[in-house]
Amino acid sequence: MKDLERYREALVKRFLRYVSVNTQSDEGSDTTPSTPGQLELAKLLKTELESLGLQEVELDPNGYLYATLPSNREIDFTIGFLAHLDTSPDAPGGPVRARIVTFKGEPIELGDGKYLDPEMFPVLKNYLGQELIITDGTTLLGADDKAGIAEIVTAIQYLIDHPEFPRPRIRIAFTPDEEIGRGMDKFDPVKFGAKYAYTVDGEGLGTLEYETFNAASATFRVKGVNVHPGYAKGIMRNAAVISAQIVNLLPRAESPEYTEGREGFFHVTSLRANVSQGEVKLLVRDHDKVNFQRRKEFLKRIESLLKHQYGEDSVSLEIKDTYYNMREIIEKFPEVIEKAREAIREAGLTPLEKPVRGGTDGARLSFMGIPTPNIFSGGHNFHGPYEFLPIDSALKGTEVILNLIKLWAG
Repeated sequence: MKDLERYREALVKRFLRYVSVNTQSDEGSDTTPSTPGQLELAKLLKTELESLGLQEVELDPNGYLYATLPSNREIDFTIGFLAHLDTSPDAPGGPVRARIVTFKGEPIELGDGKYLDPEMFPVLKNYLGQELIITDGTTLLGADDKAGIAEIVTAIQYLIDHPEFPRPRIRIAFTPDEEIGRGMDKFDPVKFGAKYAYTVDGEGLGTLEYETFNAASATFRVKGVNVHPGYAKGIMRNAAVISAQIVNLLPRAESPEYTEGREGFFHVTSLRANVSQGEVKLLVRDHDKVNFQRRKEFLKRIESLLKHQYGEDSVSLEIKDTYYNMREIIEKFPEVIEKAREAIREAGLTPLEKPVRGGTDGARLSFMGIPTPNIFSGGHNFHGPYEFLPIDSALKGTEVILNLIKLWAG
């Protein structure tokens, strides 16, 4: 790509500026966005996009930021790019103290007693001699997905600086609360107006993803009977014991720590209980739609078993589907995948196609009428203090975005 290297410094500065804003989302919040930091970053980005000269820059009250770069060709076609504003609640979200180091093959001391060790993280060995952006060991970095945001904005800057570069109409959107499964809750696909889109939210170099889990959340609520333990025989119903029983009835080998590839799982995310009441929350995941339904039926059988054992009012189960496997939609539009493969190859990379062991905004957006596979942003070890971003990979991410734009202009 002509003179793309000179955008390296701008890309890094953008990324470091974005991660300085704590945008960790909060599942316990009922607002959109769920945290004020996301709106703060969205306002910062709105100002930046306007200064670049984009059109139709709009930040709605729910924290969704939309913008347009018009086509410079007579093409009646719109391509979209998306990334999310929030970072994961799984680790402290800030203040992020990022720094740049060169990986020389030895463990990198992060801080807080933590090391980025190639023996623990073999993927590091792919980046020998490269500059990495890392944390200080106390927070996540935020490459998921601020690397995606930085790469999209840098690609837009490149296009504005190179008006001769062929492009269709481009719509970009930055969304809140993806990490807690709400990224598309209040998104407007009609306003977005793209025929196809790409989320820039994948991990390592060359990754291309168009298959996700089918996903649901489940909550067991347990009602106990609490009396004096000295006189409890035949009367007490211990909600803490029943809650533990629910967890023990789940197949141990079908949990995240024992599964990989296309294997589904049950994932207990919280257990809160005392004698009087209990609550068990879990995630249900499976790439196969039939197996996904079987998993939900299995939870219903647990509910029935415990009702029979302890009484009809002892246990209730609520299951809520979150998103579905986007392959069901995207495989009907092979051109959106083939263009991504070609864009990755033109950047000198080999497409790494694999199922997402999770979900993306693109999964839900695909079912809303805009087929949206996921391409890499270049980071690794998302959602924790060992997260890192190779700068060369981020620049390649920008190049792939530009390649996609050129291909769709054709």
